[in-house]
Amino acid sequence: MKLSREHYIRYSRQLILPEVQAGGQQRIFDARVLLVGLGGLGSPQALYLAASGVGTLGLVDGDRVELSNLHRQVIHSTEDIGVSKVESAARRIRALNPDAHVVCHTTRLSSANAMEIIQDYEIVVDCTDNFPTRYLLNDACVLLGKPLVYGAIHRFGGQATVFFPARGAPCYRCLFPVPPPPGAIPSCAQAGVLGIVPGLIGMIQASEVLKLILGKGEPLLGRLVLCDVMEMSFQEVALRKDPQCPVCGQSPSIRALIDYEEFCGLRATGEQAQGRGFVQGINAVELARRLEAGQRLAIVDVREEWEREFYPAFPGAVEIPFSRIESDWTALIPLKDTQIVVCCLFGVKSLEACRLLQAKGVEHVLNLQGGLDEWCLYREQSAAEQG
Repeated sequence: MKLSREHYIRYSRQLILPEVQAGGQQRIFDARVLLVGLGGLGSPQALYLAASGVGTLGLVDGDRVELSNLHRQVIHSTEDIGVSKVESAARRIRALNPDAHVVCHTTRLSSANAMEIIQDYEIVVDCTDNFPTRYLLNDACVLLGKPLVYGAIHRFGGQATVFFPARGAPCYRCLFPVPPPPGAIPSCAQAGVLGIVPGLIGMIQASEVLKLILGKGEPLLGRLVLCDVMEMSFQEVALRKDPQCPVCGQSPSIRALIDYEEFCGLRATGEQAQGRGFVQGINAVELARRLEAGQRLAIVDVREEWEREFYPAFPGAVEIPFSRIESDWTALIPLKDTQIVVCCLFGVKSLEACRLLQAKGVEHVLNLQGGLDEWCLYREQSAAEQG
């Protein structure tokens, strides 16, 4: 794509920058950037990179838009609930800038498709929220020699850097050679996040993308920026390559993608499936079937007091807030021979509660997948179909 008169008008405020000018804008036009994840981090980046004129934007996400996304995932709208995030984002990008060529990958990145997808792009941006995908992206980018623009958020803060061993910078494994135990790091659904935080970290990532495209400024190579919005403080930490790193070190042992779910301890098989770290789940359909069949079940509701106003409780449910499970779990001892179903709003706190109960020796526990949110939606749909 060559600069036209309309382009000079659209990008005029950017073109007058000595660091950009026509040559820089042409490089932005020619760039191919892959955004993996269209949630809190990917949403603002997709908008601003498209607005800046990035010629090709690849979008990877296998999820659909949910109401609980909208306080931070600003590329999506209320009317997009239930729609593929990739489809929703692509529509918004094209409306913002018809020049942008959007490549849709409506899928979850895996060891089977990552190399094929990533190889077509110059820069990869990690906008994910889980450790298996982070390690997968890191290894694929190192093996393909691509820069990986990394960002992560938690509650009121976040961090960002650029992993690029081909330019002498460390990779993700240099910082985190071993993944944390499953459940050790709470997700946004567990710990929460202030809506503007992913926007702030996402903009830092987008800035790094444009600097890499233009070849200007000082990218965050070997530097990790930490941000705390409650104090409005920024810190910078120097990073170093690990010469023993298994993927970018002097004698790498990882030369192909592996099973990242297993590497992160999330694939329960064999003896693992029999251990207390594995929690069996039950979905709304199966729970309804068992209740209708008259199966004896004990429902344990671990919502905090303030969460109880959102959905009604199961009749006869035992209410033990998640914050008091450690101290009040003994109330369940009389139910030790009964199948216990633990529920919360979305099935996240209840999963951790199940693990805590198992650690206390309570064996017959099931996690209600999707929580009361999914249960109430299923009941409403069933009632509508019958009525």
